[in-house]
Amino acid sequence: MTDRATEHRFPCGQCGASLRFTPGQGRLTCDYCGFAQAVPEVSEDARADALATLDLHAALAERLAPEAMEETRVSHCDTCGAEVQFDPNIHSAECPFCASPVVADTGAHRHIKPQALLPFKLDQGAAQTKMREWLKRLWFAPNGLAQYARDTGKLNGLYLPYWAFDADTKTRYTGQRGVHYYVTVGSGKDKRTERRTRWSRASGRVARQFSDVLVVASESLPRKNLRALEPWTLGELTPYATDFLSGFRAEGYTVDLGPGYEIGKDRMADIIRSDIRRDIGGDEQRIDSLSTDYADERFKHLLLPIWMAAYRYKGKSYRFIVNGQSGRVQGERPYSAWKIAFAVTLGLVFAGLAFYVAEMGGF
Repeated sequence: MTDRATEHRFPCGQCGASLRFTPGQGRLTCDYCGFAQAVPEVSEDARADALATLDLHAALAERLAPEAMEETRVSHCDTCGAEVQFDPNIHSAECPFCASPVVADTGAHRHIKPQALLPFKLDQGAAQTKMREWLKRLWFAPNGLAQYARDTGKLNGLYLPYWAFDADTKTRYTGQRGVHYYVTVGSGKDKRTERRTRWSRASGRVARQFSDVLVVASESLPRKNLRALEPWTLGELTPYATDFLSGFRAEGYTVDLGPGYEIGKDRMADIIRSDIRRDIGGDEQRIDSLSTDYADERFKHLLLPIWMAAYRYKGKSYRFIVNGQSGRVQGERPYSAWKIAFAVTLGLVFAGLAFYVAEMGGF
């Protein structure tokens, strides 16, 4: 059995302490003596093999090659459902996703092994700066939130599991094309121009090849916030190696491949509908029916880096997440009732003044 948490420990060649991956530098560094060790380079052939897609239907039928699978030990959070890998000597800890206490689980979990990852580019200091800048821009946030976030703990470096799907699609559709035209109605002072729409039937086919449609394979964080962290520069993917995970945590996937692909198909469907509207043309479009055939369906299992802070503020949990590659920030935030009330009152005062000035101008 493979225990990924054990593999994450890399002893320093000089003092024996644990080495940690240094974001943006491609090396492991010792926090105690400063010793640095480069992450081993991989050949182009090895890189191509690692980044090759896997057959979706073979995986769903549990017919993947043994080397594509692994077993890990993770800790399960009953509050938010996250499955996070901790060092084997840790028996209880705080969940990085919701700040709830977590008791270590010693059960083994067999799942598809990550094929590639995006190494961290931003270190913790740079991520904290990005988060503070974001907090300062929040309207109607309580005054104490930014201070509380600064003073409470540090950001956690985490690798989130993602599925990246490929598919060739062909779609048949029927719909309607709307073309605008204008008519003059009324007479005298009531004469005016109105816009009308002439509709005609439309049908056809559109085709698209999808590549690397990303779906986060976790329910630990709001999906809309993680979507807002995009885009990721997947051209910088590197074959999965535990060196990059040294000093960080990695969440195991909790959204299985099948359900993940259904989410991916929903993302594809949005793009297909846009293709159909362009194909119909005109000024407006209606889609009455569509049918999509999928072929050459394949996938990759990826790990993507985020910095995250989970804070409990006045009894509630709030999460802030930073894209560990680009620095984009998203998060949950409380609202200050008195700030909202003050803004509404101020708006009413200004509206009243504007009305008074307008009325006075009429005399």
